[in-house]
Amino acid sequence: MTPVLLVRHGPTEWNESGRIQGQADVDLSPRGRAEVARWQLPAAWAEARVLSSPLRRARETAAILTGRTPTIDQRLIEMDWGRFQGWRLADLRVETPAGLATNEARGLDFRPPGGESPREVCARLQTLLAELAADPRPVVAVCHKGVIRAALVLATGWEMQSKPPVRLPRDWGCVLSCDPDGRIELGAPAPLVSTV
Repeated sequence: MTPVLLVRHGPTEWNESGRIQGQADVDLSPRGRAEVARWQLPAAWAEARVLSSPLRRARETAAILTGRTPTIDQRLIEMDWGRFQGWRLADLRVETPAGLATNEARGLDFRPPGGESPREVCARLQTLLAELAADPRPVVAVCHKGVIRAALVLATGWEMQSKPPVRLPRDWGCVLSCDPDGRIELGAPAPLVSTV
């Protein structure tokens, strides 16, 4: 099985203010760059293939973390949050409390107006993981929270109607093992060890 380490990008100013980024192409914040500069890949991943979402915050994280230019894969892009992009979740809960609660209760079929569902993110991620599994060499893929949540769905069957099966701090990677038949297993989370 091919080992895959999913790493969430470092913080941005939108993260710091609690805004939903979706596919907005937001840069890392100065604090985010400093945080990523303290991360270090576990030794087993030092020579891995490096992929990234096309968004700048992921590409920059990949370059800082690995010292290499990542291969871009569109399937690693964050979920499209449609008209919710740029909003704070707390503000959405005040603005449309009943509608948002009903939508969230749909789990994998939650869909922001004009956006994408988690089920659709899972489908695109599954095709990527199956392709990666054709080569046994390890992969580091820098992506987004929504993509990592989709990986948890694929590996555990989580329906997104309860708390996630694993809670990953930003400076920990999600470890998967994938085979070409589509089987995905969740491994123990990997800390991104500080270099200082």
